[in-house]
Amino acid sequence: MERIIFHIDCNKFYASVECLHRPEIRNKPVAVGGSEQSRHGIILTKNEIASKYDLKVGEPLWSARKKCPNLVIIPPNFPLYMRFSKEVRRILEDYTDIIEPFGIDESWIDVSAVAHLYGGAEKLANIIRERVKQELGITVSIGVSFNKIFAKLGSDYKKPDAVTVISKENFKEVVWPLPANDLLYIGPATYHTLQKHYRYTIGDVAQTDCQTLQKWLGKIGILLHSYANGYDLTPVCKSELMPNIKSISNSTTLPRDLKNFDEVKAVVFVLAESVGRRLREQGFKCSVVKIYLRDKDLSTVSTQKKLKYPTDITREISKTACSLFLNNYKFDKPIRSLGVSVTDFCAVDCPLQYDFFVDAQKKAKLETIDKTVDTLKKRYGNFALQSASLLKSVDITHFNPHDDHTIHPVGVLKGKI
Repeated sequence: MERIIFHIDCNKFYASVECLHRPEIRNKPVAVGGSEQSRHGIILTKNEIASKYDLKVGEPLWSARKKCPNLVIIPPNFPLYMRFSKEVRRILEDYTDIIEPFGIDESWIDVSAVAHLYGGAEKLANIIRERVKQELGITVSIGVSFNKIFAKLGSDYKKPDAVTVISKENFKEVVWPLPANDLLYIGPATYHTLQKHYRYTIGDVAQTDCQTLQKWLGKIGILLHSYANGYDLTPVCKSELMPNIKSISNSTTLPRDLKNFDEVKAVVFVLAESVGRRLREQGFKCSVVKIYLRDKDLSTVSTQKKLKYPTDITREISKTACSLFLNNYKFDKPIRSLGVSVTDFCAVDCPLQYDFFVDAQKKAKLETIDKTVDTLKKRYGNFALQSASLLKSVDITHFNPHDDHTIHPVGVLKGKI
């Protein structure tokens, strides 16, 4: 049986939902954006009218206003978006239980076994598209193909409110002329490397020797060659069967730039405390700590370190993150945003063999302190108990990354390197 994969993409999702709930702004240029007061003021999404002004996702709101002075900016309402996301899924579940979310506004579904019951793949895609529009008041674009990669290309190919079929017979005509960075997993760095070698389209990638791509790009080159030629066999993975958590992270854009290490250390501790708490809630210890930072000119630095022993202790995560910062950043420019991430997990009860230089009793005490702090914060709130060192810089440390860990439009942001 030939595979039939759909990729469903909710068009301008956040903005579409806002316009549905606010009739007075439907005919105006609308953008959903973060708080400018806390310097999170970027465009998360915009409606079709605003798109005509060449506004970009991730663009600062001040820049967007210059292009479109009458732009209506709405703060995000994630609970509302989640409700609509669940309603879209409810419709999809009427046709298949093989559903793989890709953020809250995108999903792959496998309809190989049922498409013929509705007159074929394209007819079924149009049935789903019309149901979403009629029942929810928003639109979707659907890509129909024989693999996940081309299905996603199809949903991006024609917008809004459209169905695009990419088959084994037409994919070279439809897919190969597209820019190479339209392909999933080709981001700015990879695309820049391809351009240096005069490879500009997906067809150029497909027709380049696999070993050559590997030489230029590493292992990802082999993967991209396969994707460009339609060889992707990755199954649509049901939600309950999707891989376990691979990483835990928190980041923040500061209300003001950080100008010295003491300020960085304080913010890193807040982030590490949240990451450590989430680790403990999941029953994990981590073996890799990573930091990423962005300076005032938006240049980014990212680095990581493998730990000698797995840990879930806040102080150890914080200490490692601070060490990474000191070893990799010279404070040429003030810091605008910081992030702490951990990965390479093992179970919290996994047996460990320490050497003679490790103070196991001290580790046990720190673990007990962390668990006690977690309990108090859960019962009385995040700010019921804080490290005294944070009181020196309340303006940059009085935030709650654990509880404010929001859902971002990963359908737009993930999968690009």
